[in-house]
Amino acid sequence: MKKLILLSFAALAFVSCNKEATSVEKMKTAYVDTGKLLEENKEAKDIEDKYKVKSEEMGRELRGEASQFQNEAQAFQQNAQLKGPAWAQAKGAELQKREQELGMKQQAMLQSLQQASGKEMDSLVKRIKNHIKEYGKKNGYDYIYGTGDAATVLYAKEAYDITAIMTKEINDQYKGPAKPEETEKK
Repeated sequence: MKKLILLSFAALAFVSCNKEATSVEKMKTAYVDTGKLLEENKEAKDIEDKYKVKSEEMGRELRGEASQFQNEAQAFQQNAQLKGPAWAQAKGAELQKREQELGMKQQAMLQSLQQASGKEMDSLVKRIKNHIKEYGKKNGYDYIYGTGDAATVLYAKEAYDITAIMTKEINDQYKGPAKPEETEKK
């Protein structure tokens, strides 16, 4: 009798384990290479280009000021012996102060660019995450994993990779800044 009860428990446990295994097999999963997704994202490229242009504009302005400063520093070196140590000391302090101001201005510009581009990229990443979430719901996925810089998947079959689908859908939805030739046609 005891053996019969033990056998029935073992059979019941086996059947319940089998049911769990079949439900796990029916799970629909996929993964997205987030690094590649951002790398191939049109909006991310536009953001990068936008801030590259702003950086170049700011750089030109700073180079002009730096060039002017270098010219003054060279003139200072030539005039230092002629005008005496008191003048050299006063002018040297003035030049040192201007050099520090230029350095602080450069740091402020870089920080401003980084903050602005960071906000735009964070907003883009949030929209991409929401798109992936909606895609998963719409297409019946149980899980969609992310790989890339902050990898959360150690192994996945390539058949589960939906990065190309996500890239295409997100890029198709992105309108981008109006191109000059598009505004002329209207």
